[in-house]
Amino acid sequence: MSNPVPATLYRIPAIAGCGSAAVLLLNAAKRAELIPSSSFTQLIAPVAEILALALVTALYLAFGRRTGTFGLIAYGLNAFALASLVGVEFVLNLVFKELPGDTVQDLRAGPLGVALSVASLLFLIGTLSFVAAMLRSREIPTTPLVLYSIGAVPDLSCRRTSPPPDDR
Repeated sequence: MSNPVPATLYRIPAIAGCGSAAVLLLNAAKRAELIPSSSFTQLIAPVAEILALALVTALYLAFGRRTGTFGLIAYGLNAFALASLVGVEFVLNLVFKELPGDTVQDLRAGPLGVALSVASLLFLIGTLSFVAAMLRSREIPTTPLVLYSIGAVPDLSCRRTSPPPDDR
């Protein structure tokens, strides 16, 4: 017989998920030029991944342990990818922003470009696997999980594989 999960374990992912979504919306508004890019918007960009990491960790601790080996692997892959995307966000928002376009293109053509692509691919696989594991548990409502995958995949994964040239 399992012990009931404390309400705090429900609040942590809810707060982290809402915070991550808010930062992602801010990032999207910046990219769409609805709001100006500023030091604040550049510095806050990596917080989305940090909060998403808190979200998936809390979800895994609360529900994922019952998803077996697949759930553990999916969580580990998603967590690793989110951690690597924190670095990607720092590079895109704080390093590339200060470099000339030619230098950015040279960096993207080398090992850094490979690392950005690998992080994106890992995130895509990790997110979809984690969502599948959580759906399989039938303990988390479907809508938030689907929204996580829909919101995270295009913004965080696809953009990093081929970021627009002016997103520096």
